[in-house]
Amino acid sequence: MAEPAPQTFEETGVAMRLSPLVRRVLAPNPSPFTFHGTQSYVVGEADVAVIDPGPADDDHLAALMAAIGDRSVAAILCTHTHRDHSPGARPLSLKTGARVIGCAPLTLDDDGPRADAAFDPDYMPDRVLTDGEQIAGQGWTLTALATPGHTSNHLCFALEEEGALFTGDHVMGWSTSVVSPPDGDMTDYLASLERLVRRDDRIYYPAHGDPIPDPQRFARHMLGHRRMREGQIRRFLDRQGSSTIPEMVATMYVGLDPKLLGAAGRSVLAHLIDLDGRGLVEQATPGHWVLAS
Repeated sequence: MAEPAPQTFEETGVAMRLSPLVRRVLAPNPSPFTFHGTQSYVVGEADVAVIDPGPADDDHLAALMAAIGDRSVAAILCTHTHRDHSPGARPLSLKTGARVIGCAPLTLDDDGPRADAAFDPDYMPDRVLTDGEQIAGQGWTLTALATPGHTSNHLCFALEEEGALFTGDHVMGWSTSVVSPPDGDMTDYLASLERLVRRDDRIYYPAHGDPIPDPQRFARHMLGHRRMREGQIRRFLDRQGSSTIPEMVATMYVGLDPKLLGAAGRSVLAHLIDLDGRGLVEQATPGHWVLAS
């Protein structure tokens, strides 16, 4: 995982205007995985949409209601269903009468050990958006963009009037995104990044970290970072012959915050699964990986 860059953030609970149509409200949930906290976005003026209402937190709900004021809420949209993004959707819906719209609910038969945020099991949208579907209000249009990888149900939302893309956790402004199998999928994640590189967005608004004003360059950098990691894995296996994930993490993530080592291991596993699918690595015995013969 990349180390966070120094950034200056507003205090939690304060609506900060980022553009004529976009305001940001920071939730009070800082952590090694959320940076300063989850950012909810209020889009529009006469009527609004709320993107990623965040955790089920009374103070954050009150801050969102203050940012909304007397405006009507056309929709509450969620990029994905990690617990720091979607649990606030239903309480906000009850307060405003708005429908919860966006990503599909996620059901896993076995979600395995996880180092990233847990999923929200109670998320029940009133409407699921598919790739290319739109939600519109007075002066704004949001288009859903399917970007699986960080989670299988991840969506970004494009604000057509401003050339902006709300990237959720697919692209963050402070660190690389955790890709944690079995739901996180590196093959899908890389394909979704390549999709973003081909777009002409003017700016990214991530759920964690500052806005990204040179988005295509940033997405290419993220792709390069992932290709660098897979190259490290292949070179390590070429030298060692056989290795486990903890051994790879210890070599490739020197100096990483110990709280993030579990997440690093999940991302290495995601890379190994992707490389295995491409016929480049394989498991010699359970948990021991080698270059494919």
